Amino acid sequence: MATLRRMLGSIEDPSIIALMRLIETQSKVTLAKWSSNYVKDNYLEIYEEYYWDDKRPRKAIEAVTKWVNGELPLTDAKKIIKEASDAGKEAKGQPAEAAARAIATATGVINTPTNALGYAFYGAAAIAYHQVGTNETSEVYDKIASNEFVRILTSLKEVAVDNELKPVKVKWNC
Repeated sequence: MATLRRMLGSIEDPSIIALMRLIETQSKVTLAKWSSNYVKDNYLEIYEEYYWDDKRPRKAIEAVTKWVNGELPLTDAKKIIKEASDAGKEAKGQPAEAAARAIATATGVINTPTNALGYAFYGAAAIAYHQVGTNETSEVYDKIASNEFVRILTSLKEVAVDNELKPVKVKWNC
């Protein structure tokens, strides 16, 4: 049995390296829309399976949409995202904890563009623990994480804007 980790995958995964390069070419708005849509479509259901009555992660995703549309000030959106972060800290057990952390990290892109990469590692854990449970080998988890990174990269490629104005300026600390 592998040691249970909050995040899965490697920064050296080819899809992660390609994701980093693609993130660098996109604006904060594009990244925020993409990441919040991805977690809504892939991780929210996992979290709500365990915590169906906790709407903080869902509200964080909605806050990003409202911020992108100019319907919510950044300061208000950040408060709602902080509550989603608290949900991740309070969630007990996998895969719910990883799903909540992925959602909070992805929605935090509106403030911290590097979160567009960070959420992938939590998301990989959410998917892996949801698919195969918490008693598998590191090899099984690494394979699932790598597959999830491919899916994440593919999803950004589908919405990426060619020659986007004002791409984010990121300093990768990894």
